[in-house]
Formats: sequence, structure tokens, C-alpha cells
Amino acid sequence: MDVPIKTVHLFPKLDQKLLELLKSLHPDDWSRPTLAKQWTVKDIASHLLDGNFRTLSFVRDKHVVNTPKELHSYQDLVDHLNNLNADWVIATKRISPDLIIDLLQKTGEAYCACLKTLKPFDASMFSVAWAGQSESKNWFHIAREYTEKWHHQQQIREAVEKPGIMDREFYFPMMDTFMQALPYTYRKVAAPEGTHIKVIVTSEVGGHWSLVRLNTQWELSLTEISPTVEISIDPSTAWKLFTKGLSGDDARTKVQFKGDEKLCEPILSMVSVMA
Repeated sequence: MDVPIKTVHLFPKLDQKLLELLKSLHPDDWSRPTLAKQWTVKDIASHLLDGNFRTLSFVRDKHVVNTPKELHSYQDLVDHLNNLNADWVIATKRISPDLIIDLLQKTGEAYCACLKTLKPFDASMFSVAWAGQSESKNWFHIAREYTEKWHHQQQIREAVEKPGIMDREFYFPMMDTFMQALPYTYRKVAAPEGTHIKVIVTSEVGGHWSLVRLNTQWELSLTEISPTVEISIDPSTAWKLFTKGLSGDDARTKVQFKGDEKLCEPILSMVSVMA
């Protein structure tokens, strides 16, 4: 069976891009603000290091820390993760940028090796909750991890004005993964059977995705039928919108709707990260 979204081979390349970027920074660059709200460039780099540590500890070493029993909803989970992330960033403020780079390099190699051991269609230790799943396959969990590494690196690149990963090789798999949230985003939107919403991310780095109403639910489809509505988004707006780096209200003027706006507007609230 073919893996729907292949990302395992991209992790070493993306990590190498990150290391080259971080090693090129001026000392003052590490304190620059980013799209990630209160986080600086150094904070994001530290968060990426945390991602390596968590995967190696939980997935490779089977060191599972029990989550609080009061997690009863999606928002409870988001709050819990935000607290974990904040605690880590605060604790690692005492770590130097050079040491963060060293640790990213050492753990990154082990992290990539760990991902390669996972069977794509086995159940993942962690579900992709932003896609509405309570259980996910490893390939989807791995793709989700790829989007984390991509969008956080891009946040750093924008903060320090150093492009490098907005090309089709790195961008399209990230956006293809983000679009898996479309059915969950539209789950409460009623529409006639056969309604086809076409979402287009423009330029050569993007692509198009079809969301179709079938059997009273929304499904991603490879359909070639004429769309009921079309939504066009430029690549920069798309990744920022789906990671809450840009609000729906701010994105509205950058997104083009063709057809019934009531069917288009839910895209402005789609979130493909745990936030």
C-alpha cells in the first residue's frame, strides 16, 4: 500500500536547512520576535529541540508520562500542550544558542532514524486531533511532525529575513498534510449531496484539493467534477492562516472566494496545528 503523504525522506534535508540557518545567525537575531506570539527565534529553536526529545523519549524509548486526568476535551488537550511547551521554553532560556544547535544536530539524527523504524500503516502512539481523529496511522503522525518542523523553521526564517524552504519539495507535503483538516473543519456545514469545494493554493509550490459532500459527510476526493465553489489562497497566507499566524479576519482580504461565500468562509477558521 502506498503512503498517502511521504515525508520521512524530507526530515534530514529539513533539519540540515535548519542547522545551516541557525549557524548563520548573528547573536542579536536570536532575540528577534516571531509570528509565534511571545516566542523569539531562540524560543522556537528550543521548541524544535523539545520535539526531538519527546519523540525519542516517548516513541523510541517508550518513556510515557501520564497526562492529567482532567483532559476531557480538545481544548483541555491544547491547554495541556501549551503548558508543556511554555515550561520547556522557560527552562531552556538558560541554554546558549550554540548548545541548542549542538543538541539539535545530535538529537536530529536519532530522531530521523526513529521515524524510519515506524511502520506507516500501524496505529500511531499519538492521534492527529486537529483532523478530528482519535486514532491515526503512523504515516499521518509523521506527516504532522513534518508540518511542525516546517512551519516553525519558516517562522524563524521570516523573523530573520532568510528564505529557503518555500519551494515545492518542502512546501507541498506540508500543505497537503494541513489540508487533511478540511473534512473536520466542515463537519458542521450542511450542503446538498455532491457539493464540491475546491481549495487552491496558488503558484508552482501549491496545488488543489477537493472536498466533496458524500453520504451526508465531507470527504477529500480526487474528483474531476466541476466545483460548486472555489477558494484560492497564496502560499504565504495559507501556511500562516492554518497555523494561527494570521487570523481569519486578517486573511479574508487575501483569500479569493468564487461562489457561495457561506461555503467558503469555514476555511478561514481551519487550524492544522494543536492551537
